[in-house]
Amino acid sequence: MGDVAKDLTSGTVGGAAQLIVGHPFDTIKVKLQSQSAPLPGQPPKYAGAMDAVRQTTAAEGLRGLYKGMGAPLATVAAFNAVLFTVRGQIEALLRSEPGATLTVGQQVICGAGAGVAVSFLACPTELIKCRLQAQSALADGSAGAMVKYGGPMDVARHVLRSEGGVRGLFKGMVPTLAREVPGNAVVFGFYEALKQYMAGGPDTSKLGRGSILTAGGLAGAAFWLAVYPTDVVKSVIQVDDYNNPKYRGSVNAFKRILASEGLKGLYKGFGPAMARSVPANAACFLAYEVTKSSLA
Repeated sequence: MGDVAKDLTSGTVGGAAQLIVGHPFDTIKVKLQSQSAPLPGQPPKYAGAMDAVRQTTAAEGLRGLYKGMGAPLATVAAFNAVLFTVRGQIEALLRSEPGATLTVGQQVICGAGAGVAVSFLACPTELIKCRLQAQSALADGSAGAMVKYGGPMDVARHVLRSEGGVRGLFKGMVPTLAREVPGNAVVFGFYEALKQYMAGGPDTSKLGRGSILTAGGLAGAAFWLAVYPTDVVKSVIQVDDYNNPKYRGSVNAFKRILASEGLKGLYKGFGPAMARSVPANAACFLAYEVTKSSLA
């Protein structure tokens, strides 16, 4: 089986594992990120992550935690296939000879290149997901007239019809690139560094599943530590009202959040994101490595 086919298959399996484990955490993250700043003297809609979980499950049941999963589920195969395949092809270009182990710095380059490629899939997918996840958080804020979406296809139809066509699906592309390029550079570089550390050298082929889980989980945590404020900006841009936008762009959104809510405003939802990143990325990398080794 060719290397491209192995990466396509293994990336798909890894992405599915990541999504199933991590989506409920992601829902809470987006709800916290997108809720409107409260009026002076008024409490926010959600007091924190656990309060968001309680309110979501009380109003919508457990299925509310999986709202918006249809969009990433429909594209998870393409997203992770592209991520791992592009990374694999850049690895092949950088190797001095077939099978040679790459340095941590070379894996950083591979991750950054893969991040550019997946941004073009991530942006429209995340826009649809964020609209579905955030609509209940926005419903009783300043966006009281927010459109209610029936599902992923309903969001896509609305955007294509009323928000500038295909271009509307790529709203937030700049912060998406600013998240995916450095974020994936950190993930793959950190993942390789941890594996080599645990293996005691560049040969990581004998590492057990526990080591792969550990390296994958910590690499996922490193992603959010590196780029979380960018993700907040991306989320608020993508759920912003098209007809009456609150923000003029990414830089304006960053400045306004910082001015109105301080530094903590750029870390809304950070707890759920970190809680999600470790098990979700551990599952992703383990599924990827196990699947790829089984196809050898």
